[in-house]
Amino acid sequence: MRIPFFDMAAELATVRADVDRAIARVLDSGTFIGGPEVEGFERALAATTGARFAIGTSSGTDALLAIGMALGWRPGVEVVTTPFTFFATVGAIVRLGATPVFADIDDERMTLDPAAASAAVTSETVAVMPVHLFGLRAAHPVVPCAVVEDAAQAIGAGPARGVAAALSFFPTKNLGAVGDAGAVLTDDPELADRVVLLRSHGARPKYHHVAVGGNFRLDAIQAAVLAAKLPHLARWTAARRALAASYRAAFVSAGLHEVRLPVDDPAHVYHHFVIRAPARDRLREHLASVGIGTETYYPQPLHHAPALEAVSYRPGACPRAEAACTAVLALPMHPALSRDAPTRVVDAIRGFYRG
Repeated sequence: MRIPFFDMAAELATVRADVDRAIARVLDSGTFIGGPEVEGFERALAATTGARFAIGTSSGTDALLAIGMALGWRPGVEVVTTPFTFFATVGAIVRLGATPVFADIDDERMTLDPAAASAAVTSETVAVMPVHLFGLRAAHPVVPCAVVEDAAQAIGAGPARGVAAALSFFPTKNLGAVGDAGAVLTDDPELADRVVLLRSHGARPKYHHVAVGGNFRLDAIQAAVLAAKLPHLARWTAARRALAASYRAAFVSAGLHEVRLPVDDPAHVYHHFVIRAPARDRLREHLASVGIGTETYYPQPLHHAPALEAVSYRPGACPRAEAACTAVLALPMHPALSRDAPTRVVDAIRGFYRG
């Protein structure tokens, strides 16, 4: 009864003809960097997300980096964020020389606790960066500085409320490219213009460099693929929500009250369906033994990461994030997943705890 954690081929098969036509159109055009494919996707993305401006980038990581550069993050300033996220969130801060300041997560949503974030703000803080984790929006902190949203996992979960938001189109995301790709969303025309400038080495016009930027451009072939898939996003999101409802019903039926389910928020887009489970590692081994794929997002809080030793915190500094890292387990979740898969997965989990 093999149930893979993610089945990219099965998901792509539902839109393969559209994607093939998009790729062929780019190859025939001979325009591989920028051009009408990128511009068209940016317009469609802005309309879909409700943002005034959408600027394509080479990855979600580079979207975060471009935002930080555009906002002038530099050595000596601080950015408050969560330690329970993918490394790119904090990596963008550190690469610009700024100091990440970690605040603990909310125990229910597992996203940045707005009260903890507010308490961490100092006179050196230039931004707070909540992460909309696993498809669930973080609460919007009320702080006297910029709010930059890491929305890499949450396209479709609602409009951006901060000065900017970063999206990722990594192939396994709810809207995935066929390689790395990302975007910056903002309603601020000056910030949008700055990101456009910085994503192409700060050149305006070509070869006249007015700023030091980077090569953060979205490739035309990725833009075309994303544009072909974008009209299907609402349908895929609905499928994810239906699968989440099936998981919930199965857990209730199984009486597995010791397993904590994700917050049942109507805006949740379920990039992942993440439970918190006792004996997580042994449960994961059991599920693997019966052919069920899982992942742990994330096994280590970032304030313990060796790469961030200069800003590491002692154990216990963010106890809720540290506890989450020992218990979280992501179950199979993607639009191509069979409708009976959640019941089969939960049956296997019940077998572990009751057997």
